[in-house]
Amino acid sequence: MRRTVGAAVVTAAALALAGCGANSSANATAKPRLKVSGAYMPAPSMDTMAAGFFTVTNTGGSDTLTSVTSDLSGDVTLHSTKDGTMEEEKSFAVPADGTLDFASGGNHLMFEKLTHRPKQGEKVSVELHFTKSGTVKISMPVKSATYNPKTGH
Repeated sequence: MRRTVGAAVVTAAALALAGCGANSSANATAKPRLKVSGAYMPAPSMDTMAAGFFTVTNTGGSDTLTSVTSDLSGDVTLHSTKDGTMEEEKSFAVPADGTLDFASGGNHLMFEKLTHRPKQGEKVSVELHFTKSGTVKISMPVKSATYNPKTGH
């Protein structure tokens, strides 16, 4: 009887682990389903450079943000901030069933060599380029220089 119960427990555990593994590999190869929200640009204090923030929510398989383009700037770069130091990045992973945040004090876009200085209330067209999902177009509203997305002011 003990052997039968033991074998049943081992079989159930193996099936459970196999099920977890199948879900993980299926998720890794699943098509990404991206949604961009919370996009904004604080009104820049100078004529030559601006920052941009947003969140990418992914309810599918993994993807990678590889570049960003905009009519506002001929040079939009991806940046991270680690231990108070800003570093340019070539890409950012968008995890399966996860989020990628671009927020003040963390990951952000840098718009350099602006074609004009955008003013509060203006909307900036931005194209996010992903490895699997292709190009996702967003409209980034220009908010006050002190805008805080947590308070909406």
